[in-house]
Amino acid sequence: MREVAFLRKNADKWKEFEQLLKDKSFDNPDKLAELYIELNADLAYAQANYPGSKTEQYLNQLSVMVHDEIYRSKKEDTNRLITFWTQELPRLFASKQKELLYSLIVFSVAIGIGILSSANDPSFVRYIMGDAYVNMTISNIDEGDPLAVYKKAEELDMFFAITINNIRVSFYAFVSGLLTSIGVGLVLLNNGVMVGAFLHFFAKYGLIGEALRVIFIHGTLELSAIVIAGAAGFVVGNGFLFPGTLSRKESFIKAGREGLKMIVGLVPVFVAAGLLESFVTRYTQMPLWLSLIIILGSLAFVIYYFVILPLKLKHQDERL
Repeated sequence: MREVAFLRKNADKWKEFEQLLKDKSFDNPDKLAELYIELNADLAYAQANYPGSKTEQYLNQLSVMVHDEIYRSKKEDTNRLITFWTQELPRLFASKQKELLYSLIVFSVAIGIGILSSANDPSFVRYIMGDAYVNMTISNIDEGDPLAVYKKAEELDMFFAITINNIRVSFYAFVSGLLTSIGVGLVLLNNGVMVGAFLHFFAKYGLIGEALRVIFIHGTLELSAIVIAGAAGFVVGNGFLFPGTLSRKESFIKAGREGLKMIVGLVPVFVAAGLLESFVTRYTQMPLWLSLIIILGSLAFVIYYFVILPLKLKHQDERL
């Protein structure tokens, strides 16, 4: 079908859709779902037959408007909070697996850089972590309690300080996306190099096993959240660099909303990591089996909630 004929055939229907969206008193979720399905069918046809055309761009924008209306109800359901965590957020992460992978790769490479730099330059760890921290840790090692730093602060004060700092770091990674993906890469590089230098420092004293067992009680969630925050930053940066069929401004705004939603989804993870670091990590002599239960349980949660569940919901949606 020629594009002009396609427009004539469907123009009245699309205008009707626009009027429904402008009607503030319209509140019919089932009807909106039908519109969304029908619009996506028209959009798929336009993408296949008129790629890059104004028709494709118009349908894409209209489809986004219907999608946003579906998820923005004036009368919030009592289970809205539940569906956000069990449905909406995992579905968002299902579409951001590529950004998650990029963030993980950059962070892992940065850790490797930190390890190699520390191995080749003994002063590197002091440059990265500061003389005060290094001297204190060496003193703790000499006294036979290398991870005593986790025992010195009062639990509740430590929890608030750590949690606020972790949330700040995640928002910093997100905001760095405003400087395009390069800014996010620099944030991940900085944090990854610090982790690598830290690990090599303990390995040099033959304490890497103990350090990993103790630190990853909270570090599993904390480091995973940094990677996910980096992915949110990549979403924002890529939204500006690669707008696709949307205008650059529209793509950037849409990506900003998605990235911010990903960051909000991390807040409970940072709270849990703060609780573990403040109240549990200080027990450095806990049995190995208990440490492993916490570490592996945290890792299983991260993999399931941010990878397995999103992909499972995505496959379910594709079958509908």
